Amino acid sequence: MAEANDDLKALIRTIPDFPKAGIQFRDITTLLLDAHGLAQAVERLAGAVRGPIDLVAGIEARGFLFAAPLAIRLGAGTLLIRKDGKLPGATIGEDYALEYGSDRITIHADAFAPGARVLLVDDLIATGGTARAAVRLIRKAGATVDQATFVIDLPELGGADALRSDGIDVVTLVTFAGH
Repeated sequence: MAEANDDLKALIRTIPDFPKAGIQFRDITTLLLDAHGLAQAVERLAGAVRGPIDLVAGIEARGFLFAAPLAIRLGAGTLLIRKDGKLPGATIGEDYALEYGSDRITIHADAFAPGARVLLVDDLIATGGTARAAVRLIRKAGATVDQATFVIDLPELGGADALRSDGIDVVTLVTFAGH
């Protein structure tokens, strides 16, 4: 699918050496500024979804920008996957490893009924650490998640392949070599 989305790829700028030297940051803010490009990204993500979906889960924070309009398009609700301490009320969480240390993501404990069908969405898949933790969290809470969509894939970092090894069908719109 990525080859057919050169128009979207052209709307994503690269910021060299951000946030540190050697990193090529793929900045979606330029895509978000383009109304037609944003609408096309949402439409193309929606077109890749198989079967009915109850919830579209967006990973904090840029995933929220695609989850809400995608949920509207699919006739589904939006599930927020947030960093620990950001949601009020009872939550359940999942820890995951970072390069140095660990982090935790959470959802509301009562966010959905068991068996809900959830689509995972984020702006970018790199190493897949956060996305894999999100899949574990959603499954631990009793939902079914077997699809994930991303605007950008950095295939050399292996995240999409790692998600596939977890039984997730992964769709990305554009790929960028390097990281």
